[in-house]
Amino acid sequence: MASKKDIKYLNKNFDEFRSSLIDYTKTYYPQTYNDFSPSSPGMMFMEMAAYVGDILSFYLDNQVQENYLQFARQSNNLYELAYMFGYKPNVTQVAITDITFYQKLPSILSGGSYIPDFDYSLIIEKNSIVTSTISPSISFLIDETVDFSFSSSLDPTEISILEISSGNPSFFLLKKTRKAISSKINTKIISIGNPEKYHTEIITDNNIVGILDCLDSDNNEWHEVDYLAQETIYNSIKNTNINDPNFSINNDVSQLLKLEKIQKRFVTRFIDETNLQIQFGAGTISNSDEEIIPNPDNIGIGLPFEQSKLTTAYSPSNFLFTKTYGIAPSNTSLTFRYLTGGGINSNVPSNDLITLNGNIKFLKSNINSTTAQLIYDSLAVTNLIAADGGGDGDTIEEIRNNSMANFSSQLRNVTPDDYLVRTLSLPSKFGVVAKAYIEPTKISNKNINDNKNSILDLYILTYDLNKNLKISSNALKQNLITYLSQYKMTDDAINIKDGFIINIGLEFDIMVLPEFNNNEILSNCINVLQDYFLINKWQINQPIVLREIYILLDKIEGVLTVKNIKINNKVGENIGYSKYAYDIEGATRNNIVYPSLDPCIFEIKFPSIDISGRCVGF
Repeated sequence: MASKKDIKYLNKNFDEFRSSLIDYTKTYYPQTYNDFSPSSPGMMFMEMAAYVGDILSFYLDNQVQENYLQFARQSNNLYELAYMFGYKPNVTQVAITDITFYQKLPSILSGGSYIPDFDYSLIIEKNSIVTSTISPSISFLIDETVDFSFSSSLDPTEISILEISSGNPSFFLLKKTRKAISSKINTKIISIGNPEKYHTEIITDNNIVGILDCLDSDNNEWHEVDYLAQETIYNSIKNTNINDPNFSINNDVSQLLKLEKIQKRFVTRFIDETNLQIQFGAGTISNSDEEIIPNPDNIGIGLPFEQSKLTTAYSPSNFLFTKTYGIAPSNTSLTFRYLTGGGINSNVPSNDLITLNGNIKFLKSNINSTTAQLIYDSLAVTNLIAADGGGDGDTIEEIRNNSMANFSSQLRNVTPDDYLVRTLSLPSKFGVVAKAYIEPTKISNKNINDNKNSILDLYILTYDLNKNLKISSNALKQNLITYLSQYKMTDDAINIKDGFIINIGLEFDIMVLPEFNNNEILSNCINVLQDYFLINKWQINQPIVLREIYILLDKIEGVLTVKNIKINNKVGENIGYSKYAYDIEGATRNNIVYPSLDPCIFEIKFPSIDISGRCVGF
C-alpha cells in the first residue's frame, strides 16, 4: 500500500513549482533520480511541468479577477459586467449647445394695427442637421420641430420689428431656440428571414451614440427598451383636442405623456468601442401583433397546445404567448437609423454652426411665391454659445464606478428626495415643474382605510409666460403621475397637490451717507433686492430671513444703516395677485417670516412696484 504523499497547494509561480518538484523528487524518489543539474533530462521535465503550472495559475487568477467589476481590466469583460449592473457604457460623449433660428415675417394690417403674418411662418422638422464652418465639418442634430407659428411659456417665439416703412412695421423678426447635440444620422438595413429566438445583429461604426429609430418593411416601429422583459414604454402625443379634449385647454403642456405596451422591441449593448449589438425577443409567433384587449377568449393565442395550460407565462401586454420577452422579427427588412458623433472636436466655438440641412416648409401653402422665397431665404441659424460636453467614451475606471453607482440606485424612488429629483427631471415638453416640495401625508389627512405604508404629498407649481408662479394644469399633473408611476415603489402612494402662492411686497427705510446721491443709492438697493427675490432662487417652504436682507442692504456702498424692513401681503386676483391671504405679522418670529403649515412659497410678483424704499433722516 502506497504511503500518503505530502502535496503542497500554495505554489503560484514558476520558481515555487520548480522548487517543490525538486523537493518532491528528493523526498519520494531518492534512489530513482538524483541528478538535479540544470542540463539534466529530469530537470527539463520538471521545469516544463513548472512552466505549465505557472501559466495555468496565471490564467486561473486572471479569470477570477475578470469576474469582479472592481478588479476587471479587459474592456469587453467590463462592458458585460456593466450591463449586469444595469449600466450602459458610453463610447463617446456628445457636445450640446443651443441653436438659435431666425426668420423674417411680413406684416399684415389687422384691427387697425400691423401684426406678423404667420401664414409665412416656417416649420423646420425634427432631426434636421446644422453643420459647422470648421474642417472637418461637425454636425449637430435638432431633435424637436421648430414651429415659428407656435409660442408658449415652454417654447416662446420672440417677435421684434425688423423693418419699418412709412412709419409702420413692414417686416418682423422671429426668433426661436432649440437644443442640439453633436450627432449625425446613419442608416443600416438588415434583412431577416425565418424567425429566430433572441436574434442578434451588430452595427459596426466609430463613435456610436445610440439608436434613433427602427422601422420594418411594413413601416411598423420597433422600440428600444432597457431590457427585453420591459413591455411598457413612454410615448407622447400632441396635446390637441382630437387626442384628448380634457387636457387640450392647457396650453402650458405641448405633449401628453402616455404609457404604451409593446411587443416589437429590442435591446442594445456595446460589445466594445466600435460594435453595438442589437438583440430581439424570443417570441416566434406568426399571429397578428396588434394590441389585444385581455379577455378569457384570448388566452393561449399563439400556443401550439390547448388553452388550459396553467403554468404558461403570458405577456402582461396581452394574452399572446411571447414568453414575456417580445417577438422576434421574421421575413422583413429592418431599417435602423443610428447616431454617431461626439468627441473633443465637437466642442465648436460660438457662431460656428450656420448651415442648416433639413425638411423646411411653410405653415400655409396658398401664399405668394415671391414673398415666400424672400422669407425662405431669410432663414438663418447660429449658436450664440459655444458647444461643450463633447469628449471620449467612458474610461475603465468610469465604467467601474458608474456601474456600481447605477446598481445602488436601480432607478427606483426610495426616499422622498428621490421623488423630488425625479419630479424636477420631467422633460419640458410634458410641462415644466418650476417648484416642488414633498412630505409625508399629515395624519389628519390620511384615510383610515388606506393600507399603503408610505403616503407622500407632492406639492408642485409651474410658471406662466412672464415666469411668475401659477397653479399647474391638469395635463401637467397627469403627465407627472404617468412619469412617476414607472419609478414608484409598489407600496408608495403619491398625492399630487397645488402649492400655495403667497405674494408679498417689501418696504425698507435706509439712511444714506451725506456724500452720496439718495436716488442712486435707492436704485442700487432695489436692484439688489430684486435679484435676491428672483423666483428661481426660492423654494416652497423657504422662510424669509430678514437679517439676511439687512446685511444685504448694509453692504451697498453709500448706505449708512438700514432703519426698517417690512414685508406686506399682496392679495387679490382682481389686481393680479394670488387669492391666498397670509398673516405676515403673525408668522414672523425673531426676524424670520415662516411659511404656513400647508406648503407655500413667497413670491414678489411685480418687483418693479412691489419693492419700494425711502431715505430717512437721522
